[in-house]
Amino acid sequence: MIRITIVTITYNAARTLQRTLDSVREQTYPCIEHLIIDGASSDDTVRMTERYKSESPHEVIIQSEPDKGLYDAMNKGLQKASGDYVVFLNAGDSLYAPDTIQTVVNAASSRSSALGPQHLPAVVYGDTAITDCEGRFLHLRRHRPPKVLTWRSFKAGMLVCHQAFYARLDIARQFPYNLKYRHSADVDWCIRVMKEAERRGLPLVNANVIVANFEEGGDTTQHHRDSLWERFYVMASHYGYVQTVLLHGWFVVRSALMKITNNQK
Repeated sequence: MIRITIVTITYNAARTLQRTLDSVREQTYPCIEHLIIDGASSDDTVRMTERYKSESPHEVIIQSEPDKGLYDAMNKGLQKASGDYVVFLNAGDSLYAPDTIQTVVNAASSRSSALGPQHLPAVVYGDTAITDCEGRFLHLRRHRPPKVLTWRSFKAGMLVCHQAFYARLDIARQFPYNLKYRHSADVDWCIRVMKEAERRGLPLVNANVIVANFEEGGDTTQHHRDSLWERFYVMASHYGYVQTVLLHGWFVVRSALMKITNNQK
């Protein structure tokens, strides 16, 4: 069976963590490894994860120690993972439905069954719902996943949310998160994984369903300006400065036009 590793990064996350844990515990697919990488929380986070471990039908591994920030902790998760695929589902995020992992596995299996396991897709991806702080659905994410995804697709922005991006572990582990980025290392990581997929001739498969819930007001929202600058440099490193400047110029014009249109309604 295809094994899925879910990595959850926590630090003093007791307020938002339970929703994440419940969504993994409720998964109907049996072959799940859940890694909880905690940054030495001082609140009730670790006790919550230990209680969850005793109740979960899935394999749960908890590691709590100081780290150098979110992406350092995510690199620890990459190294500790043992599944065929890895996905990052941090505190406050959740899987969309109890059959989400089964749906992802079905999408991966349907593309590899005729060719053998070595031809498993490099990435399985899906859509993302934006929720409020209580987990209630607000709307679909503004950036929607394309039917056909390549590493060039992210020129138009991060079209697939990190929580909806299931990467083959053998590829994902080749590319640790770049710790020089504080808010946008996930964008860089996804692009590098997709570039390697193209080099190997492996497909990126759209599951064609919502696979993740993302709580509105995450890190990139709270640090919007810093995140935008980082994303500019990430995109420039992959797509070139000239093209990135032109694309961002169009983003500014498009945003202004949308504001004018909304004001006229």
